[in-house]
Amino acid sequence: MTYTVVLLKEKDGRYSVVVPALSGCATFGESLPEALHMAEEAILAYLEGLQVLGEAIPPDVASVNVSLDEAVEASIYKLTVEEAEVVA
Repeated sequence: MTYTVVLLKEKDGRYSVVVPALSGCATFGESLPEALHMAEEAILAYLEGLQVLGEAIPPDVASVNVSLDEAVEASIYKLTVEEAEVVA
């Protein structure tokens, strides 16, 4: 699965991350590589939760709107993750 992730570099240098296709899926990292790693972990956890609940896996979004608010810069990435099998 591939999802769009939005990374916002905050004034303190940390990165906030949101996954627009997965409502409420957000995380952060101290650096860009850490933020991307944390995004992958958050996406996997979100998808596993949906599988446990028997809910459909949503597709990625076609476009995103980004608001910087208090952030100093924004980056948009496509992040591919492999779905983990849920063992009941």
